[in-house]
Amino acid sequence: MVAEYDCWFQRRDAGPDRVGLDRLYRGEESPLLDHAALEYRRGMEKCFGIPVRPPALTVEPSAAEGGPGLRLGTIPYLNKTRGLALTEQGPEGFVIRWEPGRPLIAGQDGQGTLYGVYRFLSLLAQGKLRPGDELAETPAAPLRMINHWDNMDGSVERGYAGLSLFFKDGRISYDRGRIEDYARLLASVGINRLSINNVNVRGPARELITEKHLPDVAGLADLFRPFGIRLLLSVNFSSPISVGGLGTADPLDRTAAAWWEKQADLVYRCIPDLAGFLIKADSEGEAGPFRYGRSHADGANMLAAALKPHGGIVVWRCFVYNSAQDWRDQSIDRARAAYDHFKPLDGSFADNVLLQVKHGPYDFQVREPVSPLFGALGKTRHLMELQITQEYTGHQIDLCFLPSMWADVMDFDTPAGPVKKLLGASSLEGLAAVGNVGLDGNWTGHTLAQANLYGYGRLAWNPGLGAEEIAGEWAALCFGPGDAAETVKSLLLKSYPAYEKYNAPFGLCFMVNPGIHYGPSPEGYEFSRWGTYHRADREAVGIDRTSAGTGYTEQYAPAKAALFADPSTCPENLILFFHRLRYDYRMKNGQTLLQNIYDTHFEGCDEAEAMLTLWTGLKGRIGGECYDSVLARFERQIENARQWRDVVNTYFWRKTGVGDLKGRKIYD
Repeated sequence: MVAEYDCWFQRRDAGPDRVGLDRLYRGEESPLLDHAALEYRRGMEKCFGIPVRPPALTVEPSAAEGGPGLRLGTIPYLNKTRGLALTEQGPEGFVIRWEPGRPLIAGQDGQGTLYGVYRFLSLLAQGKLRPGDELAETPAAPLRMINHWDNMDGSVERGYAGLSLFFKDGRISYDRGRIEDYARLLASVGINRLSINNVNVRGPARELITEKHLPDVAGLADLFRPFGIRLLLSVNFSSPISVGGLGTADPLDRTAAAWWEKQADLVYRCIPDLAGFLIKADSEGEAGPFRYGRSHADGANMLAAALKPHGGIVVWRCFVYNSAQDWRDQSIDRARAAYDHFKPLDGSFADNVLLQVKHGPYDFQVREPVSPLFGALGKTRHLMELQITQEYTGHQIDLCFLPSMWADVMDFDTPAGPVKKLLGASSLEGLAAVGNVGLDGNWTGHTLAQANLYGYGRLAWNPGLGAEEIAGEWAALCFGPGDAAETVKSLLLKSYPAYEKYNAPFGLCFMVNPGIHYGPSPEGYEFSRWGTYHRADREAVGIDRTSAGTGYTEQYAPAKAALFADPSTCPENLILFFHRLRYDYRMKNGQTLLQNIYDTHFEGCDEAEAMLTLWTGLKGRIGGECYDSVLARFERQIENARQWRDVVNTYFWRKTGVGDLKGRKIYD
């Protein structure tokens, strides 16, 4: 039976070469090495049923190292004292050697050793270690972060897995054991930063940086620290007014700047290793420097100056656009906003500011192009923001394996090379993602949605991994080797293409129910203030974003701009994002655009039904509780897919009066 709470830490057979796994040798001490040793012992006991001697953590004398047992330590120390000639790795990297009876895990530093332990346990559980194997890994990006959108009343904005892990009734409240288990899950896939509160900082959350809550925040930081995870706090730009009682939050006003400096001193007295602040400003009603006629560089640099003496960073979100748009005004294009606001400021931010840029120019849609800011911000440290929680991709009701989408993003070519090559090797220093966990017993509401959390961590560590490899790892770890894991892997890989087909093919965005963002509403946002229009009429659909239209394509480098601007070369999965096309436009398969809209929605629904059939074939091979809960999600997904198929197809039938060439049922 799959223990859903344990996620990818399931009980497995260690295989025939288990000699020496019950003994641990290490010749140096540090808090992180202590914890790495503890996690090795815990993992061997829990996952493989192998108790590790000695029961106490002790430093073994070198003379004892001739016998069977695992060698654990740092590369510099082992090379110096044992003459092992291990290849040096980058920060947080590690080397694993698998010699039966004498395996070795060596990190470049204590954190790398901890990551090496988790990777060793994972490889052992998957049966992937062979005599003579040597594995060396260093994370591609130095910063690998989860953003929580948790509110202090216990709710989670865009959360689909229960209440907050951290907050309840306006205060910090948590189960210590569950927090440690969560920290272990994150560290096991390489996450090293965590912001704990919603970027929309309202009500009591504004006081998280005050004496009222800082001792409790420090307590949380204490639990994450042994796992190498440092916390960030989301802060409100207007805190000098709402918390400090000042008359202004103008970043160039000395009194406001002095207030932030004083508050930063207080925060770092309580949590000396706090990573920094995350901020959403001038966005969707949140105050920011625009209110005072200042730039985003002015606002970010003021906060950066307050944090710099403490080694803190400011993570400044670039989700800034006109959220009070008049739908009648077709000259405004929300897709242009982030580039228009931040590209001119490239090079003007302090060195401890990191811009957090959504991977696409819109808002975590099922399919949208990669933001032109990537490859264009050559002088400013920045992060790419993804969304693990399924706001627009099924609410963790519908199965949607997001690494399939993210792998496409990593492959996107920028003027400086593909995104996956830029991570950690340029001013693109890492990834951030909106988390998907809560207090539900299985962490993510839909058990199979755990794969998105796992996949994000693996991709942040190694952006060159493919979706198939990630799906295979997760399925094997959670369901064991064999047919069941292969079926689950297949389901994961089928899920994103199916969801895209019945939801929003060809880059046609925001046809969702307003507010909740689940289920179809073709014109739900069409006459709203949010700037998310498709402008379908009886003849055509889409927005012209070429130089003849809004000019959005011109934000890309010339070769990419030319590719997107020509319908004959524009990728068809984005063609309605970049172009306004008549319904009789002929697609590459020879069928009209309208017929392709009909076909994809029918196909997507059929594929969702086929996934349900695949899952029912696992009855009796997957633990009852897990099987039943996932079955219930698939049954709900079928209803959603049918709604999307019928509502969207009927919408376009009513617009055009042109029916389906294949004679399938479309409702009047």
